[in-house]
Amino acid sequence: MYKRVWIALLIGLALGLGTSQIAWAQAPTPAGPTDDQVNAVAKQLYCPVCENTPLDVCPTQACAQWRDLIRQKLIAGWSEGQIKDYFVEQYGERVLGTPPPRGLNWLFYFVPPLALITGAYILYRTYRSMRLKPSAQTAAPAAPPDEYVKRLEEELRKKN
Repeated sequence: MYKRVWIALLIGLALGLGTSQIAWAQAPTPAGPTDDQVNAVAKQLYCPVCENTPLDVCPTQACAQWRDLIRQKLIAGWSEGQIKDYFVEQYGERVLGTPPPRGLNWLFYFVPPLALITGAYILYRTYRSMRLKPSAQTAAPAAPPDEYVKRLEEELRKKN
C-alpha cells in the first residue's frame, strides 16, 4: 500500500515539475508617468480646439501633443494644479472641466444643492399635508344637513 502512495506522489511531482515554467523578471519600466496618470490630469481639461471634448478622449493630433506635454510636465515634477494653471495661462479658463469658484461661477456650486434641498423640503411638506388631510376629514364630526337637504330627502321619500 505504501508503495502505491509513493509511486502516486512521484508521478504527481513529475507532472507538476514538467508543466511548470520559469518566470523571468520583466524589464524595468521607465520612470515616467503612466497613461492613467496623464489621463487623470487630461480628464480635468477640455480641448481648446474641439468644442466640449475632454482632452483625454479627443482624437486630434493637437490633443495628443497636449497629452504628451502633460506627460513631460509630470516627468519634470509639476503638480496637477501647476499643469492646469499652465493650460489656463495658455488657453484661458474655458479649458477647465469645472469652473473655478470665483466671480459668478460660485453660483454653479451653490445653486444646485440649494435647489435639491428646497425640492426635498417641498416634497416633504406635500407628502405630509396629503397624509394629514384624510385623517382630518374622517375625524371631523358630521355636520348636520342644512334645511334644503332635509326638504329634498323628504320629497324623495314621499315619491317612493
